[in-house]
This record gives sequence, C-alpha cells and structure tokens, in this order.
Amino acid sequence: MCTSVQPTEWTSDLKNQNFDGIVLVTQSHDTLPSELECLKAPLQDYSSVDSGLGEEVVILKVPGLPGNRLVFASTGPVNRDYDDIRRFSDAAVKGIKRALKAGIKRPLLVCPPHKDYKNSALVAALGALQSLYKPLEVREGNKKLSNYKVCVLGLWAKEEAEGQRLVELADALESGRLACRDIGGSDPERMAAPQVADYVQQLFEGSPVQVQVLSDLAVLEQEYPCLALVNRCASSVPRHQARVIKLQYCGEGPVQKTLMLVGKGITYDTGGADIKAGGVMAGMHRDKCGAAAVAGFFQILAKLKPKHLKVIGAMAMVRNSVGADCYVADELVVSRARRRVRVGNTDAEGRMVMVDLLCEMKEKAVNEVSPELFTIATLTGHAIRAMGPHYSIIMDNGPAHGNNNAAQWQKAGEVLGDVFEVSTIRREDYEFHKGKSEYEDILQCNNLPSSATPRGHQTPAAFLIMASGLDEHGVDSNKPLPYSHIDIAGSSGPFPGVPTGAPVLAMATNYILSNEL
Repeated sequence: MCTSVQPTEWTSDLKNQNFDGIVLVTQSHDTLPSELECLKAPLQDYSSVDSGLGEEVVILKVPGLPGNRLVFASTGPVNRDYDDIRRFSDAAVKGIKRALKAGIKRPLLVCPPHKDYKNSALVAALGALQSLYKPLEVREGNKKLSNYKVCVLGLWAKEEAEGQRLVELADALESGRLACRDIGGSDPERMAAPQVADYVQQLFEGSPVQVQVLSDLAVLEQEYPCLALVNRCASSVPRHQARVIKLQYCGEGPVQKTLMLVGKGITYDTGGADIKAGGVMAGMHRDKCGAAAVAGFFQILAKLKPKHLKVIGAMAMVRNSVGADCYVADELVVSRARRRVRVGNTDAEGRMVMVDLLCEMKEKAVNEVSPELFTIATLTGHAIRAMGPHYSIIMDNGPAHGNNNAAQWQKAGEVLGDVFEVSTIRREDYEFHKGKSEYEDILQCNNLPSSATPRGHQTPAAFLIMASGLDEHGVDSNKPLPYSHIDIAGSSGPFPGVPTGAPVLAMATNYILSNEL
C-alpha cells in the first residue's frame, strides 16, 4: 500500500532546469508582478494573435524557460459577486491536465499572489494535486509503473520560508485527502470493511493517532444494535463483515477543545430489502465517504500535530446487503439510548449505522473539555436536490447554533474552497420522526426516497438527535452538548470520477489552521 503524496518541492527560480515546463495560474498576464516579468512578453505576443487567451488553456514555446514550455491557465474574473477562491483550483486542474497531455513530467506550478485571495497559491497547489491523484487500485495493480503521474510537482514562491510552508501545508492537506479518496473511491471489495480496517491501521502505524478496531459480532450487537441490524445480512460473508474503527488524537498541552466525529462508512449500499432499482445502485461504493473523511482528517492531524486539541473519531464500516437475512421495513430495534425505533425504509441505513456511535460519543462528551459532536455522511439525495452538487450542508442543534458553529464552518470552507451551505433543523423534522403508534418511539424514515420527501436532508438530523438521546442535551438541558450534522452527498465528488476529500479542508482550516490561513 502506498499513501505517500505526490513528491513536491518549491523554488523561486523560474528558470530552474529541474523542471520541464511551467504551468501559470493567474487571472491575466497584465496582472503579473515584477518578479514574473519574463512570463509577460510571450503571453502578450500570443494575445496579439488570439483574443481567446483567457478563455482556454494554451501552451506556448518560450526559449529559456524550463523545457521551453509555458502552459497558461487563466482563472478568469475573480472580482464578481459570485466569484470565490475555487477559480484558482479550477484553473490549476485544467493547467496540469494540459501539461500532462503535453508530456510534461516535472511541472512548475506558478500562482502569483492575489491581493484579495491570500491563499490562492495553496488552493492552486491543492487543485494540481487533485488532478495528479492516481487511484489506489491503479497504484497497486501494476508494480512496474510509477505511483505518480509526474516525477515531481514544483511550487513557485518568492521567499524561502513562504515556499517551505506552502509545500508543508500542501503535503499535509493532500495526505488527508489522499487517504479520503483511497477509502471513499475504491471499489466495494478493495475497501470492504475489513480492508478499510487494515488500511487505517497501516496508515497510522507509528503516528500520534491511536487505532482500535471492533469486529466481534456479539460486541457490535450489544453496543451498537442499530448498526448490527444493518450488518445482519452482510455478517454471513466474512469479507463483508462490519468493522467499527475508533481513532483518537491528543495534541500536546492542556486540552482546550474536543472534537467527536462519527462517519458513515457504507462500503456498498444495495438499498437492502428496499432495493435501489432502476439503475440507481451504480456508484454506491462511494457511500463510505463520510467515514473516509474522518480518516482523512486524522491523517492531517498526524501530519500537523496541533496542540491543545483532542479528537475522537468513529468510522462505521458496514455493507448494506440484500438477502435472506437482511433487515426489513417494519422491524423494531431498541437503540443504544433505549429508544424503540421502527424501520421505515432499509435504504435509510446511514443514520442507523451512525446513531449508536453518536450515542456513545454523547455518553463520553459530558466528561470531555469543550466537546463538539459531529456526524459526517453522504446521507441524502435531497442534499443534492436542495443545494446542487459541490456543496456540503451543515446543520446545528440548539447548543451548536448558539456557538455559531455552522457559520464558522461555512466561513472556514470559503478559505480553501471547501464550501458549505447552512441548513436548519426545525420542529417539523422532529415531528416527522415521532412514532406513529404505541409500538415505537421513533420512526426511522418514511418509505419514499429522500429526494421525494419534503425537508429530506434535514429530517435525518432530527432522527439522529432523537434516537441517540441527544435531545436530552439541548439548550434546555443542564448539560447542553453542541452537535452538528454534515451531509456531503453533493460535495463528495462525481461518479464516475475521483472523490474530492470534502470536508477535510474546511475541518483543517477551522480547527488547525484558523490563525494562519
């Protein structure tokens, strides 16, 4: 297994012959600073014969530059109401792809400073690294080939300290996204639950992150009955059996904040007895991106080692299989919080595998320093219908709302282009999940897809609060606990395609790099 990031180094010398081509990411050649003056003349000459310079990626022959090649990828306008820092990432992706097509193996990425976007160079570097990702199965499939698409990625910076920090941050953040992509994007056999456990244990071997794997079926049934219900069918196939992967990091110095993360890790979602029909099952190996994001964030913690921060994580790795022993609608199960839950739809399995782990986090949180609880999941199609692709959604309970948690995440997401929309949990969402008869306290779901259900991405947050017992720790409690639910169904990435690694950049910005970026 190889989880190392694309080799990256910095230079201030535009004519450094260690590289064989320059990829320039900026708005216009007219905005280049004096230290990049040598790139301006060839671009001005080109624009005199092609007015479309800023609309398409172009490659120029420029004697004296590394490899005599200059790839220009314009960001386009960045000063309109709807522009944001993602313009730099998008341009870098296009520029690197064009460089690869040209046969450039040692590209030097140049993104000059921008007065309105101080992190533009880092965002461009992350965009380049996203386009250079090689899937885990491809890396493992042919040992004779390199694990990298290029030999080295160069990052230009004017000053040494700036360049070294740029490489350090790009390496750390990309290492988290790489782990997230490996777990989230790999197929349902390569990243079946036992395989995920092995990957995570190898990933954090010798690091500050502690790993514990729970696999015993009796333990899962006792401690996490809702998760065990979903696992019941898959448990008869050893290679598909569930795993609960627990992670912990504790930085140096007195703990000032404790983050408690639960990630949905459905290794494959058939829909269960409420089977996904009509061709909509394809791509359901990506239903583990929430748990993958938890692992990715811990990888960034292991790299950057922030002080005064404690993070506890749980990855719920379960396959929602269909067969003679699968769970079905109408079944009753008593959650860890002693709430009787009636299953309404077996395709609403994500909330089931997370709810008892969230309850366990709640039990621990009352004894932690400044705890904040989270669930992270590719949970609902409604999230995509409501906000469109590319956007994560965050929802606060009362105590988290009082701390402006969702607003802080949204602000942090803007910094590196890992963007969020804020949604709100309302009284109708709690009413939706109240038991409809004397048999059950809580209804898990209705029998429609979330995309066909009003407030289809908000109601699951209410279910998680109710079935985990977090409703006893609201603003009216003597021990209020801040909790936020994050739905990354839209932001986790396209299929077919490569996972984005959302929301690990926003998490790192908010809790590790808030004073730097």
